[in-house]
Amino acid sequence: MKHIFTLATVLFVLPFFVASASAQDSYRVKSGDVLQVEVLEDPSINRQVLVTPDGRISLPLAGTVLASGRSVDQVQAEIAGKLAPNFAAPPTVFVSVNSVAAPDPATYSGTSTIDVYVLGEVANAGKVSVSSGTNILQLLAEIGGFSDFAATKRIQLRRKDKSGTEKVYNINYQDILAGQSSIGTTTLASGDVIIVPQRRLFE
Repeated sequence: MKHIFTLATVLFVLPFFVASASAQDSYRVKSGDVLQVEVLEDPSINRQVLVTPDGRISLPLAGTVLASGRSVDQVQAEIAGKLAPNFAAPPTVFVSVNSVAAPDPATYSGTSTIDVYVLGEVANAGKVSVSSGTNILQLLAEIGGFSDFAATKRIQLRRKDKSGTEKVYNINYQDILAGQSSIGTTTLASGDVIIVPQRRLFE
């Protein structure tokens, strides 16, 4: 009777584990999420990490890892790969989503996604569907960043106002990295166009 009860319990609980694993496989990490990272061989690395606006996380020994736009399994695999040189055998790494980023009520437009357009020297140009409230840095992380020929000091954000007039905003990515500009946290609007020109000779 005891064995029958145990089997029934397993059969009852198993679908919940399967559903949870399936949801985690399909989920794509985004900026603002908090991930739980555990390394079986070295608990001192275990911690909760915030996915920063540029889509990355930082860990001891592993350095920075791109997380935004990836599945949990992909993030887990890269962390394991970056940690591997520090261990005699490949480390056992577990990554899970501790909490997801809440939508910003000040920028939420009532729709779950908006379409923006990215042109020029980037990894993946074209129309990109992003969550409402996504900012410029988060978009750049989602598309995989720049090409080797990008003029990152001369990026343009082109946006039309309510009258249909297009306005151009200049973005210097190097200033953002240096903490000298906060334009990277500008929330994108539907129809925005980001242009990354090609670097000039000796630029």
